[in-house]
Amino acid sequence: MVLVIGTGGAGLRAAIELAEAGVDVLAVGKRPKEDAHTALAAGGINAALATMDPEDSWQQHAADTLKESYLLADPRTVRTVTQGAALGIDDLERYGMAFAREEDGRISQRFFGAHKFRRTAFAGDYTGLEIQRTLIRRAEQLDVPLLDGVYITRLLVHDGAVFGAYGFDVANGTRYLIHADAVILAAGGHTRIWRRTSSRRDENTGDSFRLAVDAGARLRDAELVQFHPSGIIEPENAAGTLVSEAARGEGGVLRNALGERFMTRYDPERMELSTRDRVALASYTEIKEGRGTPKGGVWLDVSHLPRQTIMTRLPRVYQTLLDLQMLDITREPIEIAPTAHYSMGGVWVRPEDHSTDVRGLYAIGEASSGLHGANRLGGNSLIELLVFGRLTGQAAAAYSRELTSQPRSASAVAQARAEIDDLLAADGPENVRALQRAIRNTMTEHAGVVRDDQGLRTGLEELSAVEKRMENVGVHPDIAGFQDLAHAFDLKGAALAARATLESALERRETRGCHNRSDYPDQDPALQVNLVWSPTTGITHESIPAIPEAIASLMEDVPTEGKLAE
Repeated sequence: MVLVIGTGGAGLRAAIELAEAGVDVLAVGKRPKEDAHTALAAGGINAALATMDPEDSWQQHAADTLKESYLLADPRTVRTVTQGAALGIDDLERYGMAFAREEDGRISQRFFGAHKFRRTAFAGDYTGLEIQRTLIRRAEQLDVPLLDGVYITRLLVHDGAVFGAYGFDVANGTRYLIHADAVILAAGGHTRIWRRTSSRRDENTGDSFRLAVDAGARLRDAELVQFHPSGIIEPENAAGTLVSEAARGEGGVLRNALGERFMTRYDPERMELSTRDRVALASYTEIKEGRGTPKGGVWLDVSHLPRQTIMTRLPRVYQTLLDLQMLDITREPIEIAPTAHYSMGGVWVRPEDHSTDVRGLYAIGEASSGLHGANRLGGNSLIELLVFGRLTGQAAAAYSRELTSQPRSASAVAQARAEIDDLLAADGPENVRALQRAIRNTMTEHAGVVRDDQGLRTGLEELSAVEKRMENVGVHPDIAGFQDLAHAFDLKGAALAARATLESALERRETRGCHNRSDYPDQDPALQVNLVWSPTTGITHESIPAIPEAIASLMEDVPTEGKLAE
């Protein structure tokens, strides 16, 4: 049996592959599967189908991906995804996904920023939601057991090999001891450890990072986090919710508190259609230098656009702002600020099958690393789920079949059991939610869009103080369930992810893509490496294979006219 942890797009695709191969599989998630993070992805999914531009190719897709990664993506991983992308789309069609189509029946594809050709397939502005629904439907057809509300607290490892996992039911506290030949980790990234984030309250808290590292795996490029330029500021419980980049793509204008259209200072050619990292840095700089709004943001204004354009091209943005702020964007500007959006680093995996340092343990989706480098090409995250969901499912199936026996460890199970017992008995004065908030404040203040040596060191000091306070938490399950226990484990994940991020950001003494060091404003060729972190070995520099000449020759600056900004 293979256990899949996480029921978003990556986990579901892996579970489907295993079930189709005749392997017993169980998929568990701490959130309702219908509401996994994948469902929030709006823009589209990339594949060089050449339905709109016949000259497109997987090689060009690979070249665009590598260029946008600031040369930190692994060319082998990039080749695997771009070559396998068309098959990923075929799989979705086979499962019944309804893509937008041209009148003659071809799958429609549109431009996203930094793509040379139109290669982003979509379903309205709810592509991720439609993919999630399609994968759930297919998994249910295959009778894949999908358990919601199960929180995995520890992977069970003996002699360097995984043999299962331990966890509990978030509603009633029932314990789960799951024995498995292999485990596929698909539990997301770590963007919830910032104050403003496009992730919801209890997702992307670093679960994958903690589970993998505690099992003996390593992390790669934890410092490389994509900040989306446009997250709303209010209300507090929804801070960081995205305003789609389609708002800029349709002609939205960015202004500071003085009314200046400030992108003229940062990218006068592309203006609001510049890349994510550039626009986020521009907004951050305006706010930091005192030209931001009183609440610490900038203005995104679409009110000059025809009302019909807003209602037909930006319906989700219109409805979101109406619901959350009673704001009519056809009349008023939107107050926004950069928001933590995507973990481009993650668990260290091998490029061919996403296996880790732990035998039988795999990581996929935002939990993994290797494809995006220092800036993710818009539309690549959804296709990555499908390609590596399929390949890792196949690899885990083969690993499971080849096992003749599997030693288990009573002490590993006892350790996992004791970890929960100890937290449930904890009655200290420290509040778990307050400590989570302290980590978010530290990361926002010292490891946001722009970092420097002093800030990162201060961040590490503050984190050490939080880790000390974590020894005295109080955990109190109540009539509503065991959410407090879940938050205590979220806190553990957040602390580990924060430490990996701060230490790696301190080590990367350069500015490259999403990683802006004000004290090291230039790229350093010696740092065209991946930073691999673990609490036992610290940080090592890992060289990146050379880009094949056939791909390198296609890497060129891509014009942006008429394209959505990623």
